[in-house]
Amino acid sequence: MSKTKAGKAPVSETLLVELLTEELPPKGLNVLSEAFGSALAYEFTLSGFLPHNEAVRTYATPRRIAVQIPRTLARSPDVERDIPGPSTNAPTEAVAGFARKNGVPVDKLVRRATQKGEVFVARKPVKGSSLEEVLAGKVETALKTLSFPRAMRWGDGEVQFARPVHGLVMMHGKRVVPGTVLGVSAGSTTLGHRFMSSGSIRLGNADEYEAKLRKSGLVIADFAARRSEIDRQLQAEARRLRASLGEYRDLLDEVTALVEYPAVYAGAFDTSFLEVPPECLILTMRQNQKYFPLFASDGRLLPKFLIVSNLRVNDPRHVVSGNERVVRPRLEDARFFFNQDRKLRLEARVPQLAKVVYHNKLGSQLERMQRIKLLSGEIARMLSADVMQSERAAELSKADLLTGMVGEFPELQGVMGRYYALHDGELAAVADAIEAHYRPRFAGDELPEGPVACAVALADKLDSLAGLFGIGQQPSGDKDPFGLRRSALGVVRILVERQLPVSLHDLIKAAFASYNGKVGDAQSALETFVFERFSGYLKELGFSTLQIDAVLSLRPVQIAQVPRQLEAVKAFQALPEAENLAAANKRVANILKQAASKGESFRHADGNALKEPAEIALFEALKTASGKAKASFERGDYTGYLKAFAVLKTPVDAFFDSVMVMAEQETLRKNRLALLTDLREAMNRIADISKLAVEK
Repeated sequence: MSKTKAGKAPVSETLLVELLTEELPPKGLNVLSEAFGSALAYEFTLSGFLPHNEAVRTYATPRRIAVQIPRTLARSPDVERDIPGPSTNAPTEAVAGFARKNGVPVDKLVRRATQKGEVFVARKPVKGSSLEEVLAGKVETALKTLSFPRAMRWGDGEVQFARPVHGLVMMHGKRVVPGTVLGVSAGSTTLGHRFMSSGSIRLGNADEYEAKLRKSGLVIADFAARRSEIDRQLQAEARRLRASLGEYRDLLDEVTALVEYPAVYAGAFDTSFLEVPPECLILTMRQNQKYFPLFASDGRLLPKFLIVSNLRVNDPRHVVSGNERVVRPRLEDARFFFNQDRKLRLEARVPQLAKVVYHNKLGSQLERMQRIKLLSGEIARMLSADVMQSERAAELSKADLLTGMVGEFPELQGVMGRYYALHDGELAAVADAIEAHYRPRFAGDELPEGPVACAVALADKLDSLAGLFGIGQQPSGDKDPFGLRRSALGVVRILVERQLPVSLHDLIKAAFASYNGKVGDAQSALETFVFERFSGYLKELGFSTLQIDAVLSLRPVQIAQVPRQLEAVKAFQALPEAENLAAANKRVANILKQAASKGESFRHADGNALKEPAEIALFEALKTASGKAKASFERGDYTGYLKAFAVLKTPVDAFFDSVMVMAEQETLRKNRLALLTDLREAMNRIADISKLAVEK
């Protein structure tokens, strides 16, 4: 630790900075406070106030973000700063001027080698700064690094933040560090709960912030602690009611950002609302009211829900009844939309899709549906699925976009289409495909089940990919406004995880064909794009870059088989002969490439034309190994296929040791090149083994 002039260690205390605001946007609140803490710690580390890598504590509630940084120095240490100057070959006058400007004698200048040659450097002492001098500025700098959807101005000033700021605490240990941030002067006074706390809270020191807020202000300032407390209460109340919460974690994060001192209460609604599809009721409660629906042990929605209130009261009846009154009109709206929508059949809505624009260059939703219908039929034929059911599902797939329920809750597209299709008397496979054709909607989402649903889901995604690639709307950098990366990964997951025996190339070709020449030819670019997503998918499964490149470089026709091919490659790599065979394959590839560039032409090797014992031995060994490998391949045993060629290590090594491939005699040369071609083709049916060769 640096020393002061008196030889004492500089004062090191906990630093506290808190911004009191109006209610902050709940989404991303915790991320906002963590980003503020990281930015502030970086500022202090850079300037020497934090000599150690300290663990920063951040706090976030609807009305505040705060940062606590332990062992922050009251003053940054004095340092020496190196100032580069003129070249050592510069005129004496220039060197003297540089020394004079920086207050350093010429004989104290230091010589230093740089990329531009040797220069003079002045070592200039720089005094440290006090916290009072820099804190407000560093807080302002840290706040400027934060991003939020929209900044607000308040009062007569020009300052901006996510919400108006009404209070500022800046303390170092027991003392207030004076300063002004966003137009507000620093102090040691904060505010507790908006309704349950009485008056302001004066902090005696920076370390007591969290504990005093909780005890005197009825505020749980730590986001994670508050989230844990809400979760505990939710689980306890659900157990009391013999119910479960379903998938609720995303809502838990959002609700944590809406309360400061949570209390969980149970509410209920009329059982008659259960005639409405549960997805509608669940979305209404979660999205509009931030309630937690409750479920029976068999997954059925119960007419009960949990409320996370910002008020803890002895008698919660008024809180509960108030929330029950609020949710009832929402549920009534859902029931109204459901009943009204069912008065018109889905097929009657289809012509109206002509009025809905999909993309100004790709036409209306009706035109899109017609392409998806055509493509669904083609894919169904490839899958030996029911073509009529696939085309019917595709025809009705977008009709629910025109319903009142989907207009209110776009997240229910497809889901409501299924309910309405069943009500109209459509086949279950058709109705299920309408709902499932949007899957997977996100990473880890369920996939469509059954060949009809898979055909329509593939058609929907491939139509988007082909159309948008065809008009030059490919994703670039981190921009992907149409979610094409998600669509491509969806295609990969459906093909691989549902083990569909169809060619990716044929699917993409059919998708472009459905546009009938109205978009540009981007088949190759799209195929490459899908394979890139496929590569990332395979890395997540645990395969290495070398292994993936070895298989995908062959552009496999049926990508559903690729994971099994990769398992075979992994098993092959574990063999002691693998490294030498991979290197030999690479050498073969280079020889054949050079020969082809010289105009050499060659077909299959003629065993009768072989002369040297080593090439005859390789020919015979390859013939035997290929026979065994072929049998393994036909059984689908890809690992056995590759392992069958392990016996070639010795004959391959002997061949390269004693045989001149590029012999002067043409017949001999062509036959040897043909032998290497046969070797490469045989070994690389599963993967390009040469890609496994490690550079040394």
